Amino acid sequence: MKYLSRLAEKLIISSLKPNKVVVLLGARRTGKSILLQKIISENNEKKVVLNGEDFTTLSILQPRSVENYRSLLGESKFLIIDEAQQIPEIGKILKLIVDTIPEIKILVSGSSAFDILNKTGEPLTGRKSTIYLFPFSQQEYSFVENNIETRAKLNERLILGCYPELFHLSGKKEKSLYLKEMVSSYLLKDILTFEGIRNSDKILRLLKLIAFQIGKDVSLHELGRQLGLHKNTVEKYLDLLSKTFVIFSIGGFSRNLRNEVSKSKRWFFYDNGIRNTIIENINDIDTRNDIGELWENYLISERVKFQQNNQMLVSNYYWRTYQQQEIDWVEERDGRLFSYEIKWNQNKKAKVPPSWKKAYPDATYQVISPNNYLQWIK
Repeated sequence: MKYLSRLAEKLIISSLKPNKVVVLLGARRTGKSILLQKIISENNEKKVVLNGEDFTTLSILQPRSVENYRSLLGESKFLIIDEAQQIPEIGKILKLIVDTIPEIKILVSGSSAFDILNKTGEPLTGRKSTIYLFPFSQQEYSFVENNIETRAKLNERLILGCYPELFHLSGKKEKSLYLKEMVSSYLLKDILTFEGIRNSDKILRLLKLIAFQIGKDVSLHELGRQLGLHKNTVEKYLDLLSKTFVIFSIGGFSRNLRNEVSKSKRWFFYDNGIRNTIIENINDIDTRNDIGELWENYLISERVKFQQNNQMLVSNYYWRTYQQQEIDWVEERDGRLFSYEIKWNQNKKAKVPPSWKKAYPDATYQVISPNNYLQWIK
């Protein structure tokens, strides 16, 4: 089986330091366990490897004492725990280990941000680094393909996305069946077991509604009305979906100008294949009427991967005024503003909105189209 190098690997290795914890987070089936296995196989240090889904691991770690953990580790100075979100009070366990066992390095993985970060957040303040693993990024595909091959695969990635297993499957039918199984068996597993939530139908209907509103302001009141849920419940579900790396949101950019919209959010999927599987539409792009949404979601998800893989310090927004002037994507980094308009139609010209140009004359403005998109995401 071919192995595609992951950019997160270098980030993990450079972050592994004595008495520090590296937390690897990502959705299910993005290759976290395979990446851990690769790191383990190429590391010559004595190590202890555990899996949080193994009941033996739970019993081993349960007695929270320095003596127990010293006995467990022996002469090993490297501890790896896969699926760490399954371990009760994992944050306190890790804190005790890094505080009391000299030179220990710890690497843990998890598929749920609400589990791992909540359980390791405050107890490990100043002691951890968090690294995210997404479906394959275009930067990573570039290790094994040239620009001509990349452009030839663009239409497929707009429809089927970039989950690692697709790299090893052949044929649209086989890939679409895999995505369908992903959605039904893996994607919502964390959510539906969290706090006893069992209403998978409402979750899937919510995701469908979000899927049809890519690039648009989302109203919690309207979502609640269509789902028959209180807006607070909708907000809770959206929060869980974002913390299990299904979707993510950006807010409106504003410097408190009265005509700027800043309270609404826009939602995007981390992967186009998941989005299209949820709405049960994997038709080719030449038969679809949502190519603009597919293009915007693909580019923005790839840009987020690029930012994370390159550890960019950046805040992301969209921008819109009550007079309907808008910009798809705004980045605030290095004390500057960078604005981007995302267009599938390369012949459709886009101009800087007058209100934006007047309010932020020093901001850059660029149109991202199929002509130049690779420069933006790799």
